[in-house]
Amino acid sequence: MINWKRVQTRLGVPSDGIPGPVTWGAIMRHMGARNNAPALGRAMSAHIGQISSSPTRLAHWLGQMAHESQGFTRLVENLNYTSAASLMRVWPGRFRTASAAAPFVRNPEALANNVYGGRMGNTQPGDGWKYRGRGIVHLTGKSNYEAAEKATGIPLVSNPDLAAEPENAVRLAVWYWNSKNLNALADADNVANLTRKINGGTIGLADRVARTNRAKALLT
Repeated sequence: MINWKRVQTRLGVPSDGIPGPVTWGAIMRHMGARNNAPALGRAMSAHIGQISSSPTRLAHWLGQMAHESQGFTRLVENLNYTSAASLMRVWPGRFRTASAAAPFVRNPEALANNVYGGRMGNTQPGDGWKYRGRGIVHLTGKSNYEAAEKATGIPLVSNPDLAAEPENAVRLAVWYWNSKNLNALADADNVANLTRKINGGTIGLADRVARTNRAKALLT
């Protein structure tokens, strides 16, 4: 169980022991959120559910989600790469030479259509850009937007920008976490295993560990 009065005291918010929108907003700000912290806090209060049933579980959710969204500050994927070298590093299979990558430098729409087109349910011209990563977990690809819409009722296929709105972003992140059955891995307190389930590897592990530890220091 989380000692909410202690957490609230640490955050400098009213310590009534009830984690409402103000408390959640302060938590999100603690984890890096900026102007969107109040909106994220309202969404957390409404949607976080059983993820907040233990300090360890919540700390892992906060740490992983903070990493995925650069501290809850980036709810739309940044595809505006400024050099061919960076494109070659991120997509080595797509861009084997600088000349192959050059047309996509500072050209995010063309890049999205190149790297995401023809897969993940993206079948029409422009689908790669239309269904680029949005939300805390950067929902990507039309098939994933369809699955999320079916699960949540949010009309994401016709209006994919909805995934980047704070309330929907939190709701989708909670859905994603629960659909992957990540509570058990979080309860086991193993950042590496949890990262593999989310990422398919251990990209960003050090940052994920640091962010999770920041949340643990607040919640325990």
